[in-house]
Amino acid sequence: MSSIPFIPFTEGDALLDWIGLTDALAAGHDLPKAEIGDTFLYRGPDTILSRAAWIDGLGIAIKTASIFPKNPASNMPTVNGGVNLYSDVDGTLEAIIDFHLVTKWKTAGDSLTAAHRLARPDSQKILIVGAGTVGRSLHDAYSAAFPDAQFTVWNRSFKNAEKMASERPSLNIAGDLEAAVRQADIVTSATMSTEPLIKGDWLQPGQHIDLIGAYRPDMREVDDAALARARIFVDSLDTTVGHIGELKIPIEFGTISKGDIIADYYNIDTFTRQSDDEITLFKNGGGAHLDLMTSRYILDRWRSKS
Repeated sequence: MSSIPFIPFTEGDALLDWIGLTDALAAGHDLPKAEIGDTFLYRGPDTILSRAAWIDGLGIAIKTASIFPKNPASNMPTVNGGVNLYSDVDGTLEAIIDFHLVTKWKTAGDSLTAAHRLARPDSQKILIVGAGTVGRSLHDAYSAAFPDAQFTVWNRSFKNAEKMASERPSLNIAGDLEAAVRQADIVTSATMSTEPLIKGDWLQPGQHIDLIGAYRPDMREVDDAALARARIFVDSLDTTVGHIGELKIPIEFGTISKGDIIADYYNIDTFTRQSDDEITLFKNGGGAHLDLMTSRYILDRWRSKS
């Protein structure tokens, strides 16, 4: 009997590529729609999130994440957890994959899949809002699809933005968020904000807005005006509309309706730009089905190396 592989971060990371992952995510949505089950538990700012997905023809993944926003003060990661990947044929455990490896590639790959279709191909200025771990992953991912772009980072703490820029010498630092948003072709935001940071009045024709940070019912990164000005897309209607404040709050208050959301990835062919001047907005909500697709991609690449 062969041993079950554990795929660690460094070794797994070296095998993957961003465009290949976006192709795998698109292909995963051609399969039957995933059965998903999410459980959220809260204690103050802390969250335990358990996500399971089963896709006929792809298998089963179970991922549990602990999200403790105060951890960085103790020099510990905000997010921890684990991912198990099971066979679709007989339910046996096929692999245990480093949680942070799956999360890095799933999260940034999810956003890149949309940007590759919705952002203008000639986008030259990309603003990253948030200088955390996800912000670094977004820089890596967007660099693969927009290799000639100039990147800028804005962060509430200028010191953290400086640290990220020191790791990536070509990365500029923005001191003024409004000015940086107005100048960008793509704005990708990954913050822990509960109050909108990005204002609709700042948005410019032709921009693509990519929102990752909000994952709780009380969290938002853009205001109502931004939603009203944009054509809205999501990765999954099932995991965003009723769960994440970015959409849940404005829908409940009647600012927008669920019908204003153009499509999710199960209608990925509709992820197209109607004109160079329109503003597109994508809400990255994640979901266990994306963890499953990413984990299967990782295992396939792992197996192909031997």
